[in-house]
Amino acid sequence: MAEQKPLGGDYDSSLTSSVQSFHAGAEVVAAGFPGGAPALALADGGVLFVDTNTRVTPHPDAAILLAQIDAKRIVTGGDDGRVVETRPDGTCVELGDEKGRWIDALALREDGATAWSAGKHVRARDPKGVVKNFEAPSSVRGLAFLPKGYRLAMSHYNGVSLWFPNVAGAPDMLKWQGSHLDLVISPDGAFCVTAMQENALHGWRIADKKDMRMTGYPGKTRSFSFSSDGQWLATSGADACVVWPFQTKDGPMGKPPRECGVRPNKVSRVAFHPNGPVIAIGYEDGWILFSRIADGAELLVRKGLGEDESAPARAKPVVSALAWDGPGKRLLFGLETGEAGLLPLPL
Repeated sequence: MAEQKPLGGDYDSSLTSSVQSFHAGAEVVAAGFPGGAPALALADGGVLFVDTNTRVTPHPDAAILLAQIDAKRIVTGGDDGRVVETRPDGTCVELGDEKGRWIDALALREDGATAWSAGKHVRARDPKGVVKNFEAPSSVRGLAFLPKGYRLAMSHYNGVSLWFPNVAGAPDMLKWQGSHLDLVISPDGAFCVTAMQENALHGWRIADKKDMRMTGYPGKTRSFSFSSDGQWLATSGADACVVWPFQTKDGPMGKPPRECGVRPNKVSRVAFHPNGPVIAIGYEDGWILFSRIADGAELLVRKGLGEDESAPARAKPVVSALAWDGPGKRLLFGLETGEAGLLPLPL
């Protein structure tokens, strides 16, 4: 293991003993704090509200493939083709039904708008429940609402479509040859970045469609997180959290990335603190660290497998979900094995 640089005290700090560990009962798909309370979306079709140990089942006969959680709700997409909103009181409301076609991507807006895709078919449902439909050039793997206006970014083969659901006409296109998977938009709406099939990222400055290429990953990037000020983009897909600078109008072009939390295992999830330059980093062997951008200092949150340990593929303790609450005072995490934990920070 690379030399560790603690934020304070020994690397085996008291943060590990402050974690409230539990088993969620199934693989954790997503974590969040709807209504301010910790909750987990689970692959077996259920949602677990951690504080009360209450379980509801928005997909009783199906698996949850993906989920998005904001301050007010949990939205899940299942292999039953249904998109379901689960509220903090446990109420489940069906938002859409794709008749058995798997849900491939989800996006939420704070005003209650929701978007999802199933193959090439994209639906945008506004806060009043009005649904608009769009058929993309190929299967859509990533969705994100832009922060300004009712506009949706959709990643697919050969680029990204930018669609105004309430405006007639063809969407604008950000073009780049290849298969574009997951998608993220910078907090100010200036940049769009996608994960490519070939272990690279591609980005655009949306205003003038200028391209930017980010390469060198040994694996696919499946987790992105912009810092709250939009100046840094943390990414998974390597044996460190790769952090790209976005301080200028040219984004990361001509600037090397930083590497945080270098370990002998790949990063699986990343989550920037909502109010500061600290990243929570989860790994494929179950470890979780905090790393500070300014100096690379690290704190241990959770120990996973030791360097000389291994696990069967089915039982590999991959960190699959990381989420901060709104004030940044609690971190919730979950693993593919169903292990989970809540860390209240000693502020």
